[in-house]
Formats: sequence, structure tokens, C-alpha cells
Amino acid sequence: MKTDIKNIEAFHKIFSPQPFNFKQMALDVFHFQYQQNEVYRHYCHALRVNADAVGTIEKIPFLPVSFFKSHLITTTEFEAAAVFESSGTTQTINSKHLVKDIGLYEQSFNAAFNLFYGSPADWCIIALLPSYLERNNSSLVMMADKLIQQSSHPQSGFYLNELDKLKNTLSTLEKQQQKTLLIGVTFALLDFAEQYPMLLQYTTIMETGGMKGRREELTRQEVHDILCTNFKVDKIHSEYGMTELLSQAYSKGDGIFKCPPWMKILVREEDDPLSVQQANITSTISGATNIIDLANFYSCSFIATDDAAKLHPNESFEILGRLDNSDIRGCSLLAL
Repeated sequence: MKTDIKNIEAFHKIFSPQPFNFKQMALDVFHFQYQQNEVYRHYCHALRVNADAVGTIEKIPFLPVSFFKSHLITTTEFEAAAVFESSGTTQTINSKHLVKDIGLYEQSFNAAFNLFYGSPADWCIIALLPSYLERNNSSLVMMADKLIQQSSHPQSGFYLNELDKLKNTLSTLEKQQQKTLLIGVTFALLDFAEQYPMLLQYTTIMETGGMKGRREELTRQEVHDILCTNFKVDKIHSEYGMTELLSQAYSKGDGIFKCPPWMKILVREEDDPLSVQQANITSTISGATNIIDLANFYSCSFIATDDAAKLHPNESFEILGRLDNSDIRGCSLLAL
């Protein structure tokens, strides 16, 4: 099946507020990536998938996320404008995501943030990401940096290990009743909460996951309970993203995530990569997590992750933890 490149290029419209046909766009992207991504095409052949017979998103093969550790995953040939790399540990091989167009990544995270939280200009945005700031190829740091720039608030910025300064900044912002977003890696938020408990009425706390061996592993619920207690807030928000993607899902509490319109979660049987559950479900189902990220146009939009998830009929989802025998990632979400 030959895909018209001119039609595929219309994918930029997926970031606009106007609705689009997700199923058709996903199928178009699949056929384009099958033709233009050698690694993905070989994987499809190994599974004996006839690309011309793929007519539903459930029939699309999902590339194991581990391939980003062992192969260069690119659709079309290009010189990468950036290479995002997972944090990992000294004992693991890090994933590498070759990005052709940084502008595409910016379109994705800007559109998603505006969809879930409104304009960054309405917020003071504070990033507590010490482990990520220590390296130069973090997609999360790039996203936070761009959002901070757009906020234009004089107190917006990054904090490394300056917890006392952070406490004073948040106290000032609270007195000003300034709407503030504190986005942080889990271990740093816990350190801050335990050293500087305080009442936060105008601050939204968003954890990005990541204990990275710094502390005893806790469940997400345990982390949220500690943060809620120490900051006297009702809900903790979360961001679900990974190096291999260019899009993020967000939770505004209780670990219930929602995707932007160009991203979709499906589930599969853990021991069968082709047993993808129907997208139009009528009851809650659980399984290994597959992700369609249409923003991954120049790498691979169809990723089989190492996370387990619970998918609800309204397409919201919960991350239940890591699958058995999967590598420990520095940015892994917390296991139950």
C-alpha cells in the first residue's frame, strides 16, 4: 500500500483544537513508518505482519520500547536535531530517541499543557528536577525550560538542591496568591516535603516519577499521601511521559491519567505482543501498556512499553507498575 506523503504531512493539524480522525491518522502514520523506518519494517516482517492487511489500530504492530536501547529508530533518513536519552543507572543501557524536528516536540508539549492547564503565562512555573539537570539530554528538562520561559514570571525557574530558597520562594508566592506549578522528580519532592512542610493553597504539585535509587521505593499512593499531608493539599498531579515519546499524559489526582487527542493508550497480554485489546472498550481492562503517540512521526508512533496499566472505558488510565523482568529505569513510575 502506497501512502501519500502530502496527506501524512497534515498530521501537524492534530495539535490544533479542531477534532481529527485519530484512527485514520494512525493508520496513515503506520503505513508511512512501515515504508520509511527500516527497523520497524523488519520487526513487522519478523512478526509476519502483512502491512496491506492492517486496517484497524489494534492490528498495528507495537515496537518494544527496548529497541530504543539497541537500535537507532528513525523514520526517513535525517541528521538528528537532538538526541534525548533516558536517565537509567550505571548498570543499564540508556534509551536514545533521535529527534528530527524539535519544533514538533514543542508543538506537542505546548498543546498538551494548554489543553490540561491553560496558558503557561498564567502560572509561575518552578521545576525541582535535580537528577535531570545534571545531564544535557533530558526531554523533561527541555519541556520545563520552555514552559518556564513562556510563563515570564520573575520567580519561575529551576532549583537544583536549593530547598531553603525554594521554601522562601513558595512562601512569597503563597502570600501573593500566585497560581504556581511545582513540577518535580519524586525523590526531590519527598525530600522537600519532609524538610519544609508548609501550607500550599495556590500551588499545584506535579510529580514526574523517579526515585532513581535515592530513597526506599514507595507506591504512588504512599508518595501522594506524604505530599498531601506535608503540604496540606487534596490532590497531587502527575505527568506520564518517557524518553521514547514526544507526548505526555497528565493526571490531576488519584493517579488517573488522560491523554491529549494525538496520544492513545491500549493494553495487550503480557506474553503476547499481538493481543491488543479493543480501543472501544465497555469495561475496565488491565494489561501491558501500548502507546500510540502520533507526535513520534519521525521515530515510531507505536510503542509497547514495560508498564502495566488499567484502562477505563472513558480512555483514562492508571499505571499499575513495571512488568516483571523489565529493566529498572531512572525515570520509571512507581510500582504498586
